[in-house]
Amino acid sequence: MRQLILDTETTGLNAKTGDRIIEIGCVELINRRFTGNNLHIYVNPERDSDPGALAVHGLTTEFLSDKPKFAEIAAQLRDFITGAELIIHNAPFDIGFLDMEFALLGLPKVSEMCAGVIDSLAQAKQMFPGKRNSLDALCDRFGISNAHRTLHGALLDSELLAEVYLAMTRGQESLVIDMLGDQPAEGATAAPRAAFNDLDLPVITASVDELSAHEAVLNDLDKALKGTSVWRTEPATAEADVIAA
Repeated sequence: MRQLILDTETTGLNAKTGDRIIEIGCVELINRRFTGNNLHIYVNPERDSDPGALAVHGLTTEFLSDKPKFAEIAAQLRDFITGAELIIHNAPFDIGFLDMEFALLGLPKVSEMCAGVIDSLAQAKQMFPGKRNSLDALCDRFGISNAHRTLHGALLDSELLAEVYLAMTRGQESLVIDMLGDQPAEGATAAPRAAFNDLDLPVITASVDELSAHEAVLNDLDKALKGTSVWRTEPATAEADVIAA
């Protein structure tokens, strides 16, 4: 599976009022592995950045004056993102700008080129409701160093987001590896799989000390609730355990 972690920098916050893209960064993952096949482009927006945006990215009009215009890099960008799944932090913002730039050239929307878009900000809000879920906050939460991020940059932010996304979805990594491992080499015979019904699995019951410790925990819960905890009112039966499994 080919995924691209994508980020843009812009002259301001509103594509509908004439703000433009000034930088694009894409980091490529294939089967959740970095390939090193990244894309980084500066774009001449043919206008100045708003003071607030300039303070964030630091890309001056003078610096961007000799860079290619979007029309000159549109084909390269389309070729690079076509067929890939895009991962973007606050995806509606970046997609809105990209769609606007492509529309000015009479080209299709991003959704018509790519296999799909994942909004990592929306994912983070589901995982950590009520908490800050900016890229910096997520880097801190997952122990990813962003000390070198003094200004926003499309490629740097894409690299950091790639690390964050992999950390957020770590359980998927083993799934992908298992799926890849399930594919036998050409000409090879698939290894037989064991049936769980044929396995004689031991049942290990709790010891007296463990039961006593468990009872103490329940007593503490009852005391804290000033009543009876759900673990006492709805005891699990062996039959329910089997169904739940």
